[in-house]
Amino acid sequence: MEGKVVLVTGADGGLGKYVTQSFLDAGATVIGTSRKVKQSDFSSQSFIALPAEISNRQDAQGLVDQVVARFSSLDVLAHTVGGFAGGQSIADTDDATFQRMFDLNLNSLFHVLRATIPVMRQIGKGRMIAVGSRAALEPGAGVGAYSASKAAMVSLIRTVALENKDAGLRANVILPGTMDTPANRQAIPNADFSKWVRPGAVASLITWLASDAGNDINGAVIPVYGNDV
Repeated sequence: MEGKVVLVTGADGGLGKYVTQSFLDAGATVIGTSRKVKQSDFSSQSFIALPAEISNRQDAQGLVDQVVARFSSLDVLAHTVGGFAGGQSIADTDDATFQRMFDLNLNSLFHVLRATIPVMRQIGKGRMIAVGSRAALEPGAGVGAYSASKAAMVSLIRTVALENKDAGLRANVILPGTMDTPANRQAIPNADFSKWVRPGAVASLITWLASDAGNDINGAVIPVYGNDV
């Protein structure tokens, strides 16, 4: 990945940290963004912290414009931003919760894709990898808003793959099961952590998809379920 410019959204999150480090280890220049990301989050000189908001079109466009102005390129988008809400049936889900799931899991991706696609089409051979959830394909009781937002993510990425294959772009989505992160361990302390998905494994897959080796993979929906299959 030497010479490649990579934008990682949610770079300081439970998965984003692993994704950012994986790209740094592969030799890429990594721009890590989130609302609170700091330069001190990573020690590499190839890491650039760029705090930003991507919940609306204007701010997402401003973020991508800054990256292109500084590096004259953007080769990879790794989108790890997301959120979870559960515990209510569809009948009991309030408007605010339903909208929040779509804002976090779908709209943020939509805004950053609209800003990124024109740049990558011009440069050619861009890579877009989004992180969804197993719930996109296997919805469960009590997580209807979350599952619906993740399913919409899958449709969005597959559409991007179809619309931009002529320019050499590749867009794929990874659907992990429960991730073995500190936040999830705290939320579900009695779970069998050995069944959960290792963040490092997902990060390695994202880096591989972004490399030349992943050139033949486009529009793929990739399940990563760990030992909970």
